[in-house]
Amino acid sequence: MKPAAQDGKAPGITGGAGARQRLAPSAPWALASLALTILLSALGTSIANVSLPTLAKTFNASFQDVQWVVLAYLLAITTLIVSVGRLGDLIGRRRLLLAGIVLFTLASALCGAAPTLALLIAARAVQGLGAAIMMALTMAFVGEAVPKANTGSAMGLLGTMSAVGTALGPTLGGTLIASYAWPAIFHINLPLGVLALFLVWRFLPADQTRSGAARPRFDHLGTLLLALTLSAFALAMTVGRGSFGRLNGLLLFAALCGVGLFIRTEKIAVSPLIRLAIFRDPVLSGGFIMSALVMTVMMATLVVGPFYLSGALALDATRVGLVMSAGPIVSAITGVPAGRLVDRFGAQRMIIAGLLAMAAGSSILTMLAASIGIPGYIIPMALITAGYAVFQAANNTAVMADVAADQRGAISGVLNLSRNLGLITGASLMGAVYAVGASADDLAARPVAVAAGMHITFIVAALLIFIALAIAFASQAMARRANALRQGHDCALGVD
Repeated sequence: MKPAAQDGKAPGITGGAGARQRLAPSAPWALASLALTILLSALGTSIANVSLPTLAKTFNASFQDVQWVVLAYLLAITTLIVSVGRLGDLIGRRRLLLAGIVLFTLASALCGAAPTLALLIAARAVQGLGAAIMMALTMAFVGEAVPKANTGSAMGLLGTMSAVGTALGPTLGGTLIASYAWPAIFHINLPLGVLALFLVWRFLPADQTRSGAARPRFDHLGTLLLALTLSAFALAMTVGRGSFGRLNGLLLFAALCGVGLFIRTEKIAVSPLIRLAIFRDPVLSGGFIMSALVMTVMMATLVVGPFYLSGALALDATRVGLVMSAGPIVSAITGVPAGRLVDRFGAQRMIIAGLLAMAAGSSILTMLAASIGIPGYIIPMALITAGYAVFQAANNTAVMADVAADQRGAISGVLNLSRNLGLITGASLMGAVYAVGASADDLAARPVAVAAGMHITFIVAALLIFIALAIAFASQAMARRANALRQGHDCALGVD
């Protein structure tokens, strides 16, 4: 049996068995600082979408041009989130998180003051760098801010705040643009950023100092290769407005070559950006793959939903927005209870429960939506998003539970990267599946075609969730087998 750690206590935990289950007085404020930080990064993703028509008119630009206001932010997060997570492990997570919040806040001010579209896109890329730091390090800080027994609840809260930011963005953005002007959607980040900066500075535990000899070196070559590889993959999935042409193929080939070079570099690096041995851990590798699959399905709800609601059910833009908000609202409501269920019943059980709910919702959606209209869409979508909230809290807890302190930032970065890759792949792959299923050029004019596209998309979504379920069962079985062998080995050593 693995003995309990005796060489220290996590910040926010006092001594004694009973006390270890309770948060110290400052721990709720530490958790509040992390929640606000994750809310800001999620809000930065969703609030800009509603501004694209206004920005197109303001800068006299095409949709293809203004969509880079969103893509620049997402690409910066995707390409840099692993690197900044590892950098936080090396130079101090609190120090880097403070810098990330400052960068995000200043970039928000630059976005609001941008005189041209090009400068706005550049400022959004810088804002995405700040968001990458915030996303990678908030999850890594959970292990230091709360007791291990409360990890599930903390992860559930962070999931709730992410969902709140996603749901709040379009409504808040539309209100700010209508009441003021488009710069207000970026200026709203300024007071929130200052508040987050104060809370992090005041309540998160200070970084431990290391001597120069003890501090590992940063993997510059690995960082560059990973950033270029992820950039090539993300661009391959996003350029071309949904069509896959020669440029997409070349970018995808470059990404595959980049993966090979990155793996070779990490094998010989003295202090690698990502320790490839982590992928031999079935819980970690399974968690990363399941996260990508689940986020691919969640992106399908965002890609297909508006087309189905407007094209097949003939809803106007206002009612489409109201129906689409049901999913994020359910996710926000169920996030904290989901975390408590994880703490009570264990992460592995709740991973299975969450995936089963998502599989059931995806399957029901293909049968009910066409027959009973709006309720037939909202009911299975609520089941999908509730299952997602449970899965996210459980999977994040399982992945981060036993990670060494000096690797939390890097592992959190990889976990967030898997989610972002799922979002990017889902937008491209599931959008292509929908277009093939609908098999119509003018989708809005053919409700039957739109319904057919939605039907085939969620059949594929259900299959992806069943694959995730198979991975969950396999990884848990492998983990139990490995633990049994380890315990047998320890017992044999004790007998000797």
